[in-house]
Amino acid sequence: MSEPNHEVLLQEWESSIVMLTINRPEAMNALNKSVFDALETFFKAQKGNYDIKGVIITGAGSKAFVAGADIKEFASLDAAMGSALSKRGQDVFFMIERFHAPVIAAVNGFALGGGCELAMSCHIRVAGQNAKFGQPEVNLGLVPGYGGSQRLIQLIGKGKATEMLLTADMMNADEALSLGLVTHVVASGTEVEKAKEIIQKIATKGPLAVEQSIQLVNAYFDKTVDGFVKEYEDFGLTIGSEDSTEGALAFVEKRKPLFKAK
Repeated sequence: MSEPNHEVLLQEWESSIVMLTINRPEAMNALNKSVFDALETFFKAQKGNYDIKGVIITGAGSKAFVAGADIKEFASLDAAMGSALSKRGQDVFFMIERFHAPVIAAVNGFALGGGCELAMSCHIRVAGQNAKFGQPEVNLGLVPGYGGSQRLIQLIGKGKATEMLLTADMMNADEALSLGLVTHVVASGTEVEKAKEIIQKIATKGPLAVEQSIQLVNAYFDKTVDGFVKEYEDFGLTIGSEDSTEGALAFVEKRKPLFKAK
């Protein structure tokens, strides 16, 4: 079946916040090549754009954030093609995880398989009360391909992650909150509103400090980086910036700082 004649990734710019909506409601917003292409294009083009204070990713409709990968694209893959597809998905999700401004997943419904992996690649996750999370790949005789096996352990711990990966059981929003998979559970339909509230708070902070803080969190899980070394290097970088000087002056003068990402 051909792709319906519409954009698979909608962009809505509201001042300094960008809303990205996965727009394949007829397929429960399943991830396919077109969606990955659109995500890659956006995050590559906007890298280093400090006018963006935050990005929100959500799914069209009320049933699903993203209900998984588009299984139809898997049918003719051999081992080498499958590995390439998996690596491509991981590369796109790393672009999200390493983006300089906060990226928040507003999870409205099912976040399964690739959808759970997409949400986990975002810096913060806000779930509606109807959200469901899971990595059901074993039902298809597969393992996660877009980083799910690694990020799930990072977020909820080895034991529960192993159980989810082996049983394919889904987790509701309240359990996801209790385990740290999400940071907020809100009434269904208000996920984006809460995500905007968080971004607006972060937007008042020094943009270079926000960017380096994101990098420091990522460094903890990067086996090639000594996070403590990176921290003292980044402390020096930020304290030597114009923003740091402005922040100190604003504090002394009891006013709001005017940061310039310099």
